[in-house]
Amino acid sequence: MKIKFVEVGPRDGLQSQPVALDTTTKLALIGRLVAAGVRRLEVASFVNPLKVPQMADADALFAALPAGREVSYIGLVLNRRGFERARAAGCREIGMVVVASDTFNRRNQGVGTEESIAAWLEIAAAARQEDITANLTISAAFGCPFEGEVDPARVVEIAQRCARGDPVDIAIADTVGVGVPSQVTDLVGRLHEALPGQPLRAHFHNTRNIGIANAYAAVQAGVQSLDASIGGMGGCPFAPAATGNIASEDLLYMLQRMDVESGVSIAGMIDTGQWLETVMGRTMPGMVMKAGLFPSGEAEMRGVK
Repeated sequence: MKIKFVEVGPRDGLQSQPVALDTTTKLALIGRLVAAGVRRLEVASFVNPLKVPQMADADALFAALPAGREVSYIGLVLNRRGFERARAAGCREIGMVVVASDTFNRRNQGVGTEESIAAWLEIAAAARQEDITANLTISAAFGCPFEGEVDPARVVEIAQRCARGDPVDIAIADTVGVGVPSQVTDLVGRLHEALPGQPLRAHFHNTRNIGIANAYAAVQAGVQSLDASIGGMGGCPFAPAATGNIASEDLLYMLQRMDVESGVSIAGMIDTGQWLETVMGRTMPGMVMKAGLFPSGEAEMRGVK
């Protein structure tokens, strides 16, 4: 069995940090992740730098990335202006977010959910004309800090409408870390039934320490791709108390012990996480980078490289 792994640390992980890393250090982080085997990763967002100053160098970062298509570097956009910036910067895969909660969508993007769906369909069409890959994330798919519970039927409806834009995959994101495995199983099942053949991705935050359990449920339910962030960095700056993503090393360790191939070196990710701790000057929440592999070196010997 295989799972496609998407590293989101350089974007989702860094966007909420109190200190912005310089472009050179970001490039070093991205280089280490690619050396560990990561082949798809979010590296920046083309958003208002006054609101997310950690992403102010998105254009310069993309200009400095290695050329070639063996690695997909994703740039997040929220509107047509962001897409035009990403296109001009040479971004070859864009990701867009539509929030299942209208209140949260307005807080995060300045418009309602309906406007974001319309913007996604317009941007997806423009991306196809430019031979740019486009993916979509439905954020707050399991709950909203402002509106409370989110009806899974609403998530399915949004996914069905957004699928008209032919995204490379649709992600369901537990942006504030409120979902539990039974909800993941239910929602993934509904999406498979409503959109047969549509590749699905899952993105979990570990706010309430359930993220890794939700990732397991997503694998069992048949998602094709999972997001995670090196060291467990991250959190949405527009959601109260939204702590980090599940740690990449923790997720990869679980997958390896389940005989699920990811193509990524866990040892390389641990080394990268430890390096990042020194760069950030603080301890990361990830657990495997502290405890190490078991048995020592087994993950590399079993072919998860």
